Amino acid sequence: MSSEFQVWEVKTPYLNLHCGLGEGPYYEPATQTVRFVDIKNKKLHTVSINDPADLVTLSFDEPVTVTADIAGVDPKDKILIGAKQGLAVLDRKTGEYEYISKMEGEGVDRIRSNDGAVDPQGRFWMGSMTDFGKGDFRPEGSLLRFTQTSPPQLALTSLTIPNSVGWSPDQRTMYFTHSNAREVLAWDYDPSPSPSSAVTLSNKRIFYQHVGSGEPDGFRVDVEGNIWHAVYGESRVLKLSPEGKLIGEVRLPTKNITCVEFVGEELFITTAGDDGAAEGEESKVNGGALFRVDVGVRGVGHDLFRL
Repeated sequence: MSSEFQVWEVKTPYLNLHCGLGEGPYYEPATQTVRFVDIKNKKLHTVSINDPADLVTLSFDEPVTVTADIAGVDPKDKILIGAKQGLAVLDRKTGEYEYISKMEGEGVDRIRSNDGAVDPQGRFWMGSMTDFGKGDFRPEGSLLRFTQTSPPQLALTSLTIPNSVGWSPDQRTMYFTHSNAREVLAWDYDPSPSPSSAVTLSNKRIFYQHVGSGEPDGFRVDVEGNIWHAVYGESRVLKLSPEGKLIGEVRLPTKNITCVEFVGEELFITTAGDDGAAEGEESKVNGGALFRVDVGVRGVGHDLFRL
């Protein structure tokens, strides 16, 4: 692989819905669609990768923040979602959902779910943080681990903006982004335990410390072990090597980049609105859009939640 710094530049959106906070892109190979949420506007969008006009939107009465597929369940029928109070199963035909595990504890009404992912054993790791409308974000969030059979287990506490979770291609390293600390953490991870057993994390370390005006947001891992990390506030996605070195970037025409998803060798990239830009400015016009770009490498596939 070349040691030269790689740069990709994206000029125009694939789909521009002007999301307040577009997040959580997730590819469905069977339907050739990408689904993603708009947390602020309480919506789930599903768009064809072949035609941006082929769009389905579900609206909710509370924020939906992240999604995942369920083992043995057709995602056209039901998927897993992070919602205001915890983890739920969504019926995509009716738009109704049922909680399978709720967050607990004092002040839980101030909290909502955030980003997350399924681990190799079928458990769901998800962050919680201060909900919109509850004042400034506080260090009252956590990183939680969910199964269907037990209440959520605390993995990390006193977090302000917990974000993406992911695993290396060999499943031996777990990554987690704490956005406001501008850190991507890593642990040695044992992929062998069953879903009901204790999780073994060791050798905690800072994998990447971001220096800049923005904050690292959501990421995905590619098959070569690189992390593709959106940066909120800097109009770019970083390509980080397996050693945590910055080796490339995708440049975009809006400021607040939130998350990425692999579709083959393309990255689909979600963004948030830029309320600080003036009307007509490029970042304002493209804020909240969905972008796509060929980066020449495939991503690590998603694990499935075990009900």
